[in-house]
Amino acid sequence: MFGNLLKKRTAKAEKFLKEQPLGAPLVVQADPMSLYAEQFRTLRTNIDFSQVDQNLKSLMVTSAIPAEGKTLISSNLAVIQASTEKSVLLVDADFRKPTLHRTFRISNEKGLTSLLVAQDPEAGLEIRCDQETGVYLLPSGPIPPNPAELLSSARMNMVMKMLSKQFDLVIYDVPPVNSVTDAQIMAGKVDGAILVVRSGYVRKEEVKAATEALKNVDANVLGYVLNDVDRKEKGGYYSYSYYRHEE
Repeated sequence: MFGNLLKKRTAKAEKFLKEQPLGAPLVVQADPMSLYAEQFRTLRTNIDFSQVDQNLKSLMVTSAIPAEGKTLISSNLAVIQASTEKSVLLVDADFRKPTLHRTFRISNEKGLTSLLVAQDPEAGLEIRCDQETGVYLLPSGPIPPNPAELLSSARMNMVMKMLSKQFDLVIYDVPPVNSVTDAQIMAGKVDGAILVVRSGYVRKEEVKAATEALKNVDANVLGYVLNDVDRKEKGGYYSYSYYRHEE
C-alpha cells in the first residue's frame, strides 16, 4: 500500500473546495501546508523510491470499481509532482466517464480521442497548462463509441511514446479494472500502475480480482493507495504509509 488518505480536511481546504466546480477536489492546492497535502508528498516520495533503478516516465492510476477516488489521487499526485519542477502531463484516458476537465475547469471539446483519430498525431494535440498548479493537461475529448479499440490501437502507442518524450512524467487516469478492459490494455503500455482502494467501500474479493487482472497482463503494479480512511480507525493520527505490491 502506498498510503492512507484520511477523510478529514482542514476548514481552509473545505472552504476552497466548496467554491470549486464538480470534479475531484484539488486538496493540495486548497491547503498546500496541511497534513492532508503532506500525505500526497509522501505518496510522491514513495513512488520515486519504488522505482529508483528505473526511469519512471509513465504511470496509470486506476481502481477495482467505480467511485473509489482514482481521479482524486491522479489529480493531486500530478499537482504534487509538478511542484518539484518536473514537467508533468495528466491525461484523461477514461473514455467512459471523463472528469478531469471538470476538476481543472477546462473544455473537453477536444482531447486525447481527437488526437487518436487525427490524420497527423500532432495536429490534434490539445495540451493545456494549468497556470495555478503547473500541471499540463490532456482531457479525454469526445466520448468515442469504441474506447477499448482506441486504447489498444497502434496510434495510441505512437501518441504515448510522443508524450513521454515531451514530458518528465505522464500520469494516465484510466477506468476501473473490474468494469471494462481499458485498464488492462493501458497497464501493458505504462511503466507502472497504482491501484486506489476505498476503505470500507470495496470488497477484498474485488481488489483481489483487479490485482489478478493486472498481473495477467504483466502490469508493473507499484502499490496501493488506501483512500477515505476514517481518522478514528487510525487512532487519531494523520498517517501515510506505503504498501508495495508483492509478487
